[in-house]
Amino acid sequence: MKVHWVGLVGDVGGTNARFALVDAQGHIRNPRSFPCKDYASLADIVAEYIDTTAGKKRPPKAVIAVAGPVVDGEIEFTNLDWRVSEGDLLAHFEFEAVELINDFAAQALACPLLEGADLRPLGKALPKGPHDCPIVALGAGTGFGVAALARSDRGDIALATEGGHAGFAPSDEVELEVLRRMMGKYDRVSIERLLSGQGLYDLYGVLCEMKGQAPALADEVAVTTEGLVGDPMAAEALDRFGGILGAVAGDLALTFGARGGVYVSGGIAPRIAERLTSGSFRARFEDKGRLADYVATIPTYLVVHPYPAIVGAARQLEQMERL
Repeated sequence: MKVHWVGLVGDVGGTNARFALVDAQGHIRNPRSFPCKDYASLADIVAEYIDTTAGKKRPPKAVIAVAGPVVDGEIEFTNLDWRVSEGDLLAHFEFEAVELINDFAAQALACPLLEGADLRPLGKALPKGPHDCPIVALGAGTGFGVAALARSDRGDIALATEGGHAGFAPSDEVELEVLRRMMGKYDRVSIERLLSGQGLYDLYGVLCEMKGQAPALADEVAVTTEGLVGDPMAAEALDRFGGILGAVAGDLALTFGARGGVYVSGGIAPRIAERLTSGSFRARFEDKGRLADYVATIPTYLVVHPYPAIVGAARQLEQMERL
């Protein structure tokens, strides 16, 4: 039986590129992942995926979520040495239409569709937020992504942001010292300088220095692995990371009035899920002084769906189909 493809959907981050096809019934089919470091360009990955997966019937349209700001249909990746434009993809693959969207904007579009096993409450279980209130999607991986979803009866609009590059705000004396030492290395310290893979390792290194110890672990993967099995300094770094993540998530909930919920994704959070649920994430989320009661009613979720940005890209493709 021949399958009619209506579009190609993708999610391209600083480490991996994921692609899938959408059939005529709107089902997402044949997801595959590609390590970006093994390819010279995004076009090389798209070509390989289409040639090996789509068959003779090529998808006519494409929506690709990308890690960074899309300006005039073009992106220069923040954490990857690639420049990609909708025009180049149109010409190269002869698509009828191509749209590049921010990867966390795609995740925000996916959030209302996620349910059940796709989500895990972070902290206490709360009722779903009002359907007409904004949602925030955020997450740490190679970088730190933030997007919001404005909701109404007339439809949802994703708001792409570069909120991960806002300044880091310390919450106690330890974090003030972390900030001071990080400023010595980076000058300006953004949220992403701490809430990312490299940020986790830098945080671990600074906490070691503050206790007069030399860092014993080689990278953020080792910090995560050893922290989960009891290495004291790595465990402290994971707990501090989770607390900062909660504080930032609460700040963003206030910024966007996200009473519809805050959804945490990215490459790191699912790997430390138990640490987030049992640690200070939710307490730091709610620790907002005079606005504590306001954020206390906002549900927080860990996104455990493997391809949330693909789901959001497929939703954007559906909207293209309706135009």
